[in-house]
Formats: sequence, structure tokens, C-alpha cells
Amino acid sequence: MRALVQRVREASVRVEEQLVGAINQGLCVFVGVTHEDGTEECDLLVRKLLNLRIMDDENGVMNNSVIDHDGEILLVSQFTLYGDVSKGRRPTWSAAAPPEQAEPLIERVVEGLKAGGAKVETGKFREYMLVDLVNDGPATLMIEI
Repeated sequence: MRALVQRVREASVRVEEQLVGAINQGLCVFVGVTHEDGTEECDLLVRKLLNLRIMDDENGVMNNSVIDHDGEILLVSQFTLYGDVSKGRRPTWSAAAPPEQAEPLIERVVEGLKAGGAKVETGKFREYMLVDLVNDGPATLMIEI
């Protein structure tokens, strides 16, 4: 499982010109699922996201988690995180899990984040999405579980 985490001032996602998710200050998290992923990887990612000290404290130091900061999370599924461009010019998506496997795992991550106290918004699985965000810092991290 891969997650591209961006600390944001705001972020939103639209599907067919309709707003489906929006947050203010917090994290925009793009999540990709591969064939070997299961519930254990989901639970590890949830713990990592809830406790990741990427939010500024009162001294401007990245010392707080999104929970400490009363921040929000916009989680967007993104199979392209498993795109392989090592050969040729066109990416291959063979490392990405099929939608039937990935969707319930993405849902488990969302539910785990909510159970951990985070306010969570999402994109829409298997839809073409337009994501707007204002990266804060910029602060961007890649997590590999």
C-alpha cells in the first residue's frame, strides 16, 4: 500500500462538476493498493496517518499529528501510484490491485481514520476526479506499507 501525503491549507475533489469532498487545513492523502495488500496494511496505514507528526506546533515545528491539530483528511484512491514507467514511455498498471480488491481496503482505511477521531472526506472510487489543493509548506511525504 502506498500513500502520498500532502499537508494542505485546503483541498477538494469534484466528480462531474459536483463537489464530493472538501477539507480545510489537514492532510490530502492519495492511496494506492497493490495485490498483496490486506487488512493488516490498512490498519498500519491508519495508525501512521493518525499519528504522523507533520503538522506545525506553536513554534512552527512539525511536531503535531493531524489529530493533535484538529485537522481534517481528504482521502483519494489513486491506482496510478502503482504505475511502472521503468520500461518504455507508457506506464503499466499491473502492480495495482483490481478495483474489486482495492475498494473495500480503501473503505477500511476511511473507516479506521474516522474511528480514530479524524474528520474524513473522500473522493469517489472508480470515477474521474478533479482534485484541487493548496499544499502547505510544501510538505509532501510518500508512505510505503
